[in-house]
Amino acid sequence: MLLAEARRAVNVAIELGAGAKRLRETSCIAWDLSRHIYMFAAPLRKTIFTERYELSVSNVLPAIDLVERCGIAQGHVEEMWADKMSLPRAILMFALSWLIYQLGRFCLGLISIRSRFQRMQNDGLPMPPHHPLFGHLFILGKIMSRLPSDVHGHVLPRQIPKSYPDLGPIFYVDTWPFGPPMLVVTSAHGANQFTVAHSLPKFATMRQYMQPMTGGMDLPTLEGHEWKMWRTVFNPGFSSSHLMTMVPQVVKDVVTFAEILEQRAASAQVFSLDPLTINLTLDIIGRVTLDLVFNAQKQPNSFTSTLRSQIRWLLFGNEANLFQRWHPLRPIMTFWNSRQMLAFVGKEMDKRFLRNVSHSEPMAQARSKTIIDLALDKYLSERNGNIGDETTMDATFKDAAICQIRTFLFAGHDTSSSTLCYCYHLLSLHTEIRDAVIKEHNSVLGPEIGQAASLLSEKPHLLNQLPYTSAVIKETLRLYPAASSTRQGEPGFNIVAPDGRLYPTDGLLIWSNHFAIHRNPESWKRPDEFLPQRWLAEKDNEFYNADDRKGAWRAFEHGPRNCIGQELAILELKLVLAITLRRFNVDSAYDEYDRIRARKSPKTVDGDRAYQILAGAAHPNDGFPCKVTLRA
Repeated sequence: MLLAEARRAVNVAIELGAGAKRLRETSCIAWDLSRHIYMFAAPLRKTIFTERYELSVSNVLPAIDLVERCGIAQGHVEEMWADKMSLPRAILMFALSWLIYQLGRFCLGLISIRSRFQRMQNDGLPMPPHHPLFGHLFILGKIMSRLPSDVHGHVLPRQIPKSYPDLGPIFYVDTWPFGPPMLVVTSAHGANQFTVAHSLPKFATMRQYMQPMTGGMDLPTLEGHEWKMWRTVFNPGFSSSHLMTMVPQVVKDVVTFAEILEQRAASAQVFSLDPLTINLTLDIIGRVTLDLVFNAQKQPNSFTSTLRSQIRWLLFGNEANLFQRWHPLRPIMTFWNSRQMLAFVGKEMDKRFLRNVSHSEPMAQARSKTIIDLALDKYLSERNGNIGDETTMDATFKDAAICQIRTFLFAGHDTSSSTLCYCYHLLSLHTEIRDAVIKEHNSVLGPEIGQAASLLSEKPHLLNQLPYTSAVIKETLRLYPAASSTRQGEPGFNIVAPDGRLYPTDGLLIWSNHFAIHRNPESWKRPDEFLPQRWLAEKDNEFYNADDRKGAWRAFEHGPRNCIGQELAILELKLVLAITLRRFNVDSAYDEYDRIRARKSPKTVDGDRAYQILAGAAHPNDGFPCKVTLRA
């Protein structure tokens, strides 16, 4: 039955291919005809909405010649224009031709991708059963129907093998036209091959996603020399030693966060924590990057509101919801938000540049330098300080630097805010682990809880003496990674399995799925359990895991393209936990939240009510409902 169906599909494919070629030629003709209509419409004397065009045959001779070369009779075209075609009719013809052309492209894409997957399936490459017409859409739809409707897509690579356990850790998935054809990698061994041993370029949809937020020249999507240059420029600002000098400034924002938690504790109400942690991390990244006091935790801020608005409009372009994908307001809103962010960051860049050039603050008295200050220092030093009376930056440097700053402001707050929520969530579910963290804080920071903030401002190096707190953070990121990594396959590049099987990558999105890699039982014992002690285990301990040194933990990616801000993320998470955990119990309140807001659809993923959704980075659904109480 399947063979007969495949043969029919091939015959249809041949016919559609020939037809699509003809349709494509016709659409080219229609396009050039429309162009000539525009070119020769200038001498028209009548209003186009009330009168017909009055064009002579000689006016459209170039268009006639073009059509004649494509095999359309000149006499027919002359007759068409003799009838004085109206502009609305011309527009309609063009629109229909465009639709026909798009239909032809769709058919060609469908035939090409489906037939390729059929061949790969026949060659024995692992994938779920592939339908010659619908690919894997029905299979994935069935799996998704068992999950919450808003769940993050990165849980799918772990759900698919539950229905098809023989797939193994590397397999192909065909979701076209809702997504590009892909090779899913859920093992550290496979992921290391295209992120470390041979770092493949980022997939094009990542650039599409980031461009409205960053302007296009951002570190996550740059390649080659440009990426190396800008990574070198900004590396000093994200070094561990430099970030320690920023701790006294960051503490100010954490103290504000603690004050807000105290107010919430007094109210004894269930509330969503995620918006609060977002405002906290926005305040922190503003200080560290540009020395700005957004004060987003206490009052609305125009820039941070614009940034958060832009996140809501970001799109990968493969969303199943077609209205979401082609929302008519999206181009307008992303353009407007991007201009607002560009103007704001550009203005702040100019201020920092003038301050650095004029040395208005003596270096001995100046506060710790921000990330942009260090980048400007490198820029000025490469010019050997020979700037004369110049008061403006080189335009190329400024444009690219603005893109990087916008990237840091986006990525530097979004992932950390989500991880902080999950730290509180997991510690509320495992109170014995929370007690162990508090015991460590008492040991290192002393019994005076109210003095923790001032003590850490004076002695930020104490944060390096909290290994169990670091283990809690790493374990949280293992269970709830904020993002994954997608790369572009290359001709001739194959991923090699331990058994020697080759997985071609040409023309495919390669998905290093961190959610599945972090829960792969080949790398992790008891992979679904929250066990911070695994990060402190030594050899001969059951939790000792040499694989984490081979790329099994990829919260900040692995290899040369790892996250530049990982030291900052870990530092601020440790700082927030050190100042708040001994004062407050932040407890998950999903049960109470669900009693208030009942819903019919599934609300857990493998029993986890705090499953992740896509909101920029991966965030807890429903904003992580919680209650805060003061500790005795």
